[in-house]
Amino acid sequence: MRVLIVEDYEPLRETLGQALREAGFAVDATGDGDDGLWHARSNDYDVIVLDLLLPGTDGLTMLTRLRGEGADTHIIVITAKGDVEDRVRGLDLGADDYLAKPFSLNELVARVRALARRKYGAKDPVIRVADLAIDTVRRVVDRAGERVDLTPREYALLAFLAVHEGEVVTRTMIWEHLYDFASTSYSNVVDVYIGRLRRKIERPDRPRLLHTRRGHGYVLGEMT
Repeated sequence: MRVLIVEDYEPLRETLGQALREAGFAVDATGDGDDGLWHARSNDYDVIVLDLLLPGTDGLTMLTRLRGEGADTHIIVITAKGDVEDRVRGLDLGADDYLAKPFSLNELVARVRALARRKYGAKDPVIRVADLAIDTVRRVVDRAGERVDLTPREYALLAFLAVHEGEVVTRTMIWEHLYDFASTSYSNVVDVYIGRLRRKIERPDRPRLLHTRRGHGYVLGEMT
């Protein structure tokens, strides 16, 4: 899942970025509203974490413009302004959630995670694909009750495939949503990790779950 942070206070921006990366998100970050608007228009983010007081385009203007252009990315507003009027205005302009500073990092990560699930129509923190269970809070995976040990990249790839259960996920989609993959120097990184993931989640006595669609991409799901 990919998140954009638009926060002008660098120590907080870096702290938020680290917390979200440790939670499994791919993160882009900027401290300028104009740059944030450019990022939001140029990329498909699952969630935007948006401060209101920004140099360049302020947060409320950025929010207004994105919603006016039809952007449906989930946006959580963070700001030192904690009174009811500011919260109401932000929500009325199209924010999906609101946190007043100071806030708990754990709460922010939980809210971002919830908004990311909402984008894909999933309320349960455990995503289930046949007998595969992906706990997005604890970041653990089980197949038929047996733990599957995955690296952070393998987990991120599996979770992304899972929220698109039954759909073809292209290499381009994976590169755009999983930033760590795009930052690698070799072009077949997606194929390599698909192979590793297949070896770990497939079982000889269980239905096959990870399928390749030649020339198109990959599908996670039990095919009938």
